[in-house]
Amino acid sequence: MRRAFRKIRAWQLADELALLVYSATKESPHDEMYGLVSQLRRASVSIASNIAEGSNRGTHRDYLHFLNIGSGSLAETEYLLHLAQRLNYLSPQQYQGIDAARRELAATLHGLTLAVESECMPKRKG
Repeated sequence: MRRAFRKIRAWQLADELALLVYSATKESPHDEMYGLVSQLRRASVSIASNIAEGSNRGTHRDYLHFLNIGSGSLAETEYLLHLAQRLNYLSPQQYQGIDAARRELAATLHGLTLAVESECMPKRKG
């Protein structure tokens, strides 16, 4: 069941989201580098990491498990972006661009999760 994770659209979008987060947080306040900024970066990287790891597991159930963890990291990223914007660590333009990428990833990851879930369902005979 192993898949080349770099060909998975959700992974590509997650990878892009992580790059956007790193780029937008480069100029964050120094005292936040080990707080909110670090947590935001880790959460955004976790999405792509979990898609990659799950795609190389042996079963669809394992893959689904990692997709669900990635989805949780995406929700965490959503909140942390919201907080960073409220604290003015991100400009409105930065926030809007990153959030648009996050929303596209959320829809794509949801679709991938549904597809893998359907592969986990027992096949009906007849």
